[in-house]
Amino acid sequence: MRPDLSASGRSSFPAPGLRFGGASDTHHKEACMAKADKATAVADIAEQFKEATATVVTEYRGLKVADLAQLRRSLGDSATYTVAKNTLVKRAASEAGIDGLDELFAGPTAIAFVKGEPVDAAKAIKNFARDHKALVIKGGYMEGRALSVEEVNRIADLESREVLLAKMAGAMKGNLAKAAGLFNAPASQVARLAAALQEKKSGEDAA
Repeated sequence: MRPDLSASGRSSFPAPGLRFGGASDTHHKEACMAKADKATAVADIAEQFKEATATVVTEYRGLKVADLAQLRRSLGDSATYTVAKNTLVKRAASEAGIDGLDELFAGPTAIAFVKGEPVDAAKAIKNFARDHKALVIKGGYMEGRALSVEEVNRIADLESREVLLAKMAGAMKGNLAKAAGLFNAPASQVARLAAALQEKKSGEDAA
């Protein structure tokens, strides 16, 4: 059977190799969009890793949407709580130069990217996990190294940075330069100084 010819004399059949919006074309476009979305998500998470002063990795299996919203409210401005696929988080961590966390990215993963003082965010997460057993703290990252669950909990048990600095500044009466320097000290240094202050106080009490 010969093809019908239009008024121009050309065949009305599509030319070989051309597609006109069939199912395969739709699937191709969806695949391209999905790939672009994943790349955007990885870049966004990597940027959060880079900007965070600390991160806390959690598993939220069994938590309801309302529970997650409550946790985000308890964190306030101290951290951004992000739910993400493990494959994307692993790629993002690698792009951000974060090592030692891959084994934590299993199961339903959500990460608290801390923007300021790690103590406040860690305390909020620990308190929430105490009341919601479905939330499990798996570890974290701060100042270039991975943190164990125990270390995250120890940070959560510290007093706030402001309280610690006030106490340590008081303990350093007469040395204003050293006391002033504390206000720019990283969290780990503040924690070490707090422990030293506590040991000193315990020794004085024993005497």
